Amino acid sequence: MFRGKKYQDSVKLVDKTKLYDSAEALELAVKTAKAKFDETVELHARLGVDSRHADQQVRGAIVLPHGTGRTAKVLVFAKGPKADEALAAGADYVGEMDLCTKIQTENWFDFDVVVATPDMMGVVGRLGKVLGPKGLMPSPKAGTVTMDVAKAVNEIKAGKIEYRVDKNNIVHCPIGKVSFGKEKLAENFDALMSAIIKAKPATAKGQYLKSVVVTTTMGPGIKINGSKLS
Repeated sequence: MFRGKKYQDSVKLVDKTKLYDSAEALELAVKTAKAKFDETVELHARLGVDSRHADQQVRGAIVLPHGTGRTAKVLVFAKGPKADEALAAGADYVGEMDLCTKIQTENWFDFDVVVATPDMMGVVGRLGKVLGPKGLMPSPKAGTVTMDVAKAVNEIKAGKIEYRVDKNNIVHCPIGKVSFGKEKLAENFDALMSAIIKAKPATAKGQYLKSVVVTTTMGPGIKINGSKLS
């Protein structure tokens, strides 16, 4: 795969054989960001779990201290007063069966997070096959199935993110923008890693943090010494 000169220059700054301390890795991530836009800094953590087993799922949500640098679009399935609360809190889309139909018939996904009141899960359940693979299915564990829709919307708008292992047992999450600088990125990183470590399943055996890597949108991966995190 051909890589541009900026990427190749960035790669030269990273020692691929080294496991960096998290603070050093984030400082390096900022230095390797060469794009003309404000790149997102991402965390990729491969965990020592088997996501095929229900008792080894790692999933949760956290409000990052400094947010993610972008405002998520929130869709809320609610009716009556709860729909009004969601709109007042700043939800981008609020509805019932109308939104379900729009997603099913128009392949519409102009949103980042889905919130639902418990009484609407019968409707939302019909979308499991399309929302599930995209990581958009609401869940009580992530705080996205709740009667307190206003709180859920406010937290998401403030920078709440959901973390979960994929089928390869890897958690992928944004932790901010390059423009945040290394200190704010470090605080977001520490908050997220702390949550992931606390979420370790009791049934997980052996090494939990198999690999931890940070990268920018267009930059190379930078390996972090996971043994210093757990």
